[in-house]
Parts: sequence; C-alpha cells; structure tokens
Amino acid sequence: MKQFLGFTIKTIIIIVLLAVLLDYCYTTVYLKSNNRNKIEDVFQFKARNYDVVILGSSRANNHFVSELFEQKGLKTFNYGMSGGHLFEADLLLKLMIERKYKIKNVILEADLNLSNDKRSEAVAAKFLPYLHQSEIIKKHFLTEDDFMELYYIPFYRYIKFDARIGFREWYSTFMKKRTTILNHKGYYPLLKRKGNMKNNISTLQPLVSNKYYDEIKQLCKANTINFIAVMTPMCENTKGMDYFEKVKAAYPEIHNYENVVTDDNYFSSCGHLNDAGARLFTARIINDFFEK
Repeated sequence: MKQFLGFTIKTIIIIVLLAVLLDYCYTTVYLKSNNRNKIEDVFQFKARNYDVVILGSSRANNHFVSELFEQKGLKTFNYGMSGGHLFEADLLLKLMIERKYKIKNVILEADLNLSNDKRSEAVAAKFLPYLHQSEIIKKHFLTEDDFMELYYIPFYRYIKFDARIGFREWYSTFMKKRTTILNHKGYYPLLKRKGNMKNNISTLQPLVSNKYYDEIKQLCKANTINFIAVMTPMCENTKGMDYFEKVKAAYPEIHNYENVVTDDNYFSSCGHLNDAGARLFTARIINDFFEK
C-alpha cells in the first residue's frame, strides 16, 4: 500500500511538473510571435497611431477595405475577426489602449453580434497564451465560468483549446510560418461565391443592453475616440430582416447600412460581400463619414 501511494504521489508530481514545463514552452513561443493573427499583432506592438481602426466579426473583416481609407490619407487597419463576437472586439480595443495606441476613429460593425454577449470560443482562445502576462486579459476573462481552470491549472488552456492554440498552431508559430490574416492591412477580400444566397435570422434578437458594446462605446468616449457604429449589408433573400429595425430601435446611434448594397453580384454569401461589394460599401462609408 505504501509503495502504491508513493508511486501515485510521484506520478502526480511528474505530471504537474510536465504540465508546468509544457505551459512555459508553449507560452514562450507565443510571446515571441507577431505574424500569425491580429491578437498577437496588437499584443506585441505599442504606441501605434491610427486614423481609423475597424472592429467586429467577419462582417467587418470582409466588408471594410483598408486600402480605400489609406488612399484618402487615413492610416487604417481592419481588426475585424472572423467568428468573433463583441467580447473579443472589446478586449482587443482594451489592449490597444493599454499599449498606448493613438486612435482617432473606431468603426464598429454592430449588427448580428449584438444578439449575444458570450465569447467566441474559437477567437477568444487566441488571447489565452497571454492570460498570465496581461492584467487586461485576465480581468476580461475573470467572470467566465472556466476562469479558475484556465488561469490556475498549468497547460489546461492549451489542452482545452487544442484546435486553436494546441500543438499544430504552436508548431506553426514556432516555425514562424506566416498567415495571410495581416495582409491588406487586415482586410480579407472574398473573391468567389462560396455560400448560398439565402439566410434566416428571424430567431435573432438584439440584446436590450449588450455589455461589450457598451464598454466599447465608453472606452471610446473616455479616450476621445470618435465612435462610429454601423450595420453592414446583407442579401435581400434573408428572412427576418426586421432584426435591423430592432437594432436601430434599441441602439439609435448605430447607422443602418444593411441595404446600401443589394445586388447579389456583390455578395460572396448572403451575409458577406465579395471584394467588389466591399469596395462599393467602403466607398459609401468614407463618403458619409470622412469626406470634408
């Protein structure tokens, strides 16, 4: 019995030490990377100056052409993240402010993402390698149900989110393999039609008060950043289009642009403009908010 107990204790100690070692190795690699995603891009750099920063989900990532802003003399980066929610957009802006970014305007895509105040498991995982290095990230995750496990159990976060920050991503990061995510100043053009041109959002309801939307708005106010919230285009064959009217009723300051591009030829899928459509939409935004 004593031998078994001793063996068990030794095994536990070895497992804990191995977990600590692996956690250190994974985190060290991620801390040195700056060319694979938008989160590490913000985390690694300080004191940048931007005329325009774009935040939101794929409906920001695929809809705002940074190049067109730059042609007007507006230094711009599109920090929209495909699959992201307002939870991640809020945290990304907090990191920028913590790192002394000077930002004149924030354009926030705020439409479908107003229907929830939960984190996106896929995108939020990208923040977790920095959980112990950033007080901002720690505080943002503090109220999450799994915070204790993520923060205090070594290597747990890498196991739980293996598909996002596990071995494959760690190895690619270690080998310094670049992605295309940071190309085109963050804008990701959709060149081909990949999805169908029908959609149904009739079950979606905007929250009366979205915690992370409110935080983004307050952060902009506190840091003298001009806040521009917009709803972006969606194809006409969408059921439940009154959702956008509900958003406007709950958040009257949000500008509704869901119907400024309607021709299917400008869409890659029902919820995402193709490159031609994005350029048409971006030109309208620039004209309405930045032309003197």
